[in-house]
Amino acid sequence: MRDFRDAKAMAQTLRESLTTKAVTISHSESLELVSRMLGVADWNTLSALLHAERRDTAAPIVRLKSPSAVYPAIPLRDFVPFPNATFPLFVGREHTVLALNHAFEGEREMVCAIQRDSGVDDPAFADLYEVGVLAQLLELERLSDGSIRVLTRAIRRVGLHSFTAVATGYRSDTSELPERPAVDAPDLVRRAIQRFEDYAAAHLLLMPDVWLFFDQTRDVGRIADTMATRMKLPVKDKYELLAILDPVKRLEKIDSLLDVSARPFGPAYEAARRRALVLADQRRHQFATLEHLLLALTEDGDAAPVLQACNADLDVLRKNLADYLDKELAHTMIETGTAAPTAAFLRVDRRAALHAQEVGYPAVTGTNALVALFPETRSPAARMLADQGVTRWRVDKAIARNAAKEKG
Repeated sequence: MRDFRDAKAMAQTLRESLTTKAVTISHSESLELVSRMLGVADWNTLSALLHAERRDTAAPIVRLKSPSAVYPAIPLRDFVPFPNATFPLFVGREHTVLALNHAFEGEREMVCAIQRDSGVDDPAFADLYEVGVLAQLLELERLSDGSIRVLTRAIRRVGLHSFTAVATGYRSDTSELPERPAVDAPDLVRRAIQRFEDYAAAHLLLMPDVWLFFDQTRDVGRIADTMATRMKLPVKDKYELLAILDPVKRLEKIDSLLDVSARPFGPAYEAARRRALVLADQRRHQFATLEHLLLALTEDGDAAPVLQACNADLDVLRKNLADYLDKELAHTMIETGTAAPTAAFLRVDRRAALHAQEVGYPAVTGTNALVALFPETRSPAARMLADQGVTRWRVDKAIARNAAKEKG
């Protein structure tokens, strides 16, 4: 892919293909899906990365001029950058805009500080985490509403000693945080990469450049930061990774986060899984399929309200699922024995555990399992959800609304 038009053409093709399957999405939704397929968080990020690739000159490496130095600084909400990552920022807060202008007029260096609470509009030093990143401004664009879009590349970790607002915007006194010398850890690297491959597959992330990089480097710290950049985690968990200066320990932490077996099933989801197996056994089916699982989730205390928030008719959905199980799976009946989960069922379990981790749930819920169903696009369960107008985007929105209500 060479420029934006290729990505947009892919999005248009995706929309047309889904339309033939009676699935309607907006152009913006298709752009978001294409971005995730290409291994980035959203369309804004992909747009910025593609734009950066067209630059003729590489950004020079920035190094702290002294053990302690003062830089323009910007506070980041709900985002943790890692060294060597390029990312766009959209800023509008007065002191942040002033700091960006000051940095851009100078040496184009700034400190990115991570807010503890995204709801704080004018953060003080106590509102920020102690570790941030030194970054370089690559491009700056002033938007019509007075805000600024800036393309930034994170260079290295720094420790924050102060964060104050002055006439030229926010600034921070920082010191370099050198990483501890890395040692070879081939077994750890091999295991973490394998688990990250499973993670990427579960999230439909296409990252050929990342796999090539992993093949070409033995730098444990770079591997860990590359993984951390692409993992969806709560800000607190991502910051903990940023703050680990020992590369091996950082990769060990990532490896543990990628270990889906470490995230237990919650009692309600355990009950839903048992219901799915019972539904299969009652029909003497050899396997418990995604359709058994979805039928069980329509009775789940976490998943059912989300389906209703997406305007799904649960009675119709249950009837369609039951009809499918009774008619289409009659040929899978067995005389004796109990039903075993299909490979797709187990894939949903794994993806549900990853999603629980991403949203910060202590255990897997039916909501996580519902989200994990969508990548199984060829399954009747996914098609029945689409028939009800239930999409991943709408489910994510419903989950976010519920979380906001609980927080409020």
